[in-house]
Amino acid sequence: MPLINTKFMFKKAYVEHYAIGAFNVCNMETVQGIALACKETQSPVIFQVSPGAQKYAGIKYLANLVKIAVDETGIEAALHIDHGNSFELCKMCIENGFTSVMIDGSSLPFYENIELTKKVVEYAKRKNVSVEGELGRLQGIEDHVECPYEHSLFTDPDQVKEFVQKTGVDSLAIAIGTSHGLNKFGPNTVPDLKFDILEKIEKILPDFPIVLHGASSVNQETVNKLLKFGVKVGNAKGVPEEMLCRAAKMSVCKINIDSDLRLATTLAIKKFMAENPEKFDPRGYFGAARSAICDLVKAKILNVLGSFKKFEPISID
Repeated sequence: MPLINTKFMFKKAYVEHYAIGAFNVCNMETVQGIALACKETQSPVIFQVSPGAQKYAGIKYLANLVKIAVDETGIEAALHIDHGNSFELCKMCIENGFTSVMIDGSSLPFYENIELTKKVVEYAKRKNVSVEGELGRLQGIEDHVECPYEHSLFTDPDQVKEFVQKTGVDSLAIAIGTSHGLNKFGPNTVPDLKFDILEKIEKILPDFPIVLHGASSVNQETVNKLLKFGVKVGNAKGVPEEMLCRAAKMSVCKINIDSDLRLATTLAIKKFMAENPEKFDPRGYFGAARSAICDLVKAKILNVLGSFKKFEPISID
């Protein structure tokens, strides 16, 4: 099964009111766990590589791991660079088989963001690769992306039409209150997504796919277990799943999930090592992490994204 770009995926998701999970990968176990979950649930998926993961594992390693997983499972999948921060990085990813790229010019002035995004779109279109742009800035820290609260900006609905028309992007990441990292909301702050902004953007850009970054839910049971193991996750708080479900039924066609994967991975490894102190074979605790990732992704598909049984996997002999 070849990797595909996201245009067809998003068109179907928009019409049928569900979202596709974009899960960040950094090694073989994350790729395998995600792929197995999507095969079992018959869900389309976007494998996502951050610049940090690219530096850690290498573009060629991650791209080929994803291609092998898709070939072996027959799932419907795209391979996407998350927060591409330069034309050169997006070009390198396209040359290595990525079928979707994000160019993040959100920290630039509006018209500089347009120019950079347009340059990536013009190159990507020639390669049949879809492009995601971003307007607005999410607070928080994740890999190289760092934005203090005072520098964060909600997306201005009055800018989205001009941005999309002048750049030619296929999807748009917006800022409506989600956040990168574990501490998405303060300990005394009630989670609040600005659905009024999303509704305005829907009216301005009908039938156009919207993306939510920083959308991990940060399960409190997982956080409490990690605290007992001595992991310093502090007052971690994520986006409530019911808010993400509501967004997925609107124009949001792609929901990014990374921190939840990290939490599940760390808890599985900590738990395995605590329960099996005599075992030091990495395959034991990495295998436990892979299973935890699979379970997490299946739960997201069933309880949040709504993408269960949205494609028929091909038979693999």
